[in-house]
Amino acid sequence: MTTDNTTEIGWELYRSYLGVLEEGSLSGAARAMGIAQPTVGRHVDALEKALGVTLFTRSQTGLLPTEAALALQPFAQAMSSSAAALKRAAESQGSGIKGTVRVTASEVIGQEVLPPILAQLQDAHPGLKVELVLTSRVQDLLQREADIAVRMTQPKQEQLIARHIGAVRLGLHAHKDYLHKHGTPASLADLPKYALIGFDEETPFVRAARKQFPLWNRDNFAVRTDSDMAQLALIRAGCGIGVCQVNLAARDPNLVHVLPGSIPLSLETWLTMHEDLRHNPRCKVTFDALLLGLQDYMAE
Repeated sequence: MTTDNTTEIGWELYRSYLGVLEEGSLSGAARAMGIAQPTVGRHVDALEKALGVTLFTRSQTGLLPTEAALALQPFAQAMSSSAAALKRAAESQGSGIKGTVRVTASEVIGQEVLPPILAQLQDAHPGLKVELVLTSRVQDLLQREADIAVRMTQPKQEQLIARHIGAVRLGLHAHKDYLHKHGTPASLADLPKYALIGFDEETPFVRAARKQFPLWNRDNFAVRTDSDMAQLALIRAGCGIGVCQVNLAARDPNLVHVLPGSIPLSLETWLTMHEDLRHNPRCKVTFDALLLGLQDYMAE
């Protein structure tokens, strides 16, 4: 790989390269970025010339990334995250609480628990904007992919501020209509007789949980999905018995806690942000609001 060290490569070239990498074509990248297709093509050509590498090859299905393109991807993504973080920081300058805060959480927490907390936060601070990213992937706060994260694992990085909120209790639940039709299991040994809702592919948490709850294995599931929200929707629809958060299920009068206390499973929950954001007004008020709201949820 040869480069011209005297030439500064503009961020817009990397941005277009990332767009093509993610969309698979010049036209797709142009639509996603809101710029003209020829502009994307010129950016990619200029970046290839500046770096001295070929980034994409043409195929019948679009543009395929080369090994060089894939090798550059994590660095370009870090640049993208930094650029977005810089923009959020710039928006927050001046008096008052304003600007954008990027929060990441799991699907269930993000869709079922955080919305009322965020609604109260925005009532108190109308100038605040929130980007809510729902993913089970641990987004890297060190690379500023997000400002604040609700995580189900304890962060290890020393540069992160982490507050332990508590343990989210998990339990077996079913819709009352399902139990009316099929009866209620009297013990864990009865569970294989019922339609069980569970995962399709194992995760580290699932493997650890199965050691404590051996019956919860793929072969016993009548319905399988790796989406926690889909599992919750299936339980609510009366498809069978599944695992969900006890406090969340308690909000729905149609859901019944089956064999309460029978499964020793919980999710330790942490609220985290980078220590550099400790005194940032927009991040501080958001962190405090999330902490209080999640603590209240745990206490329900």
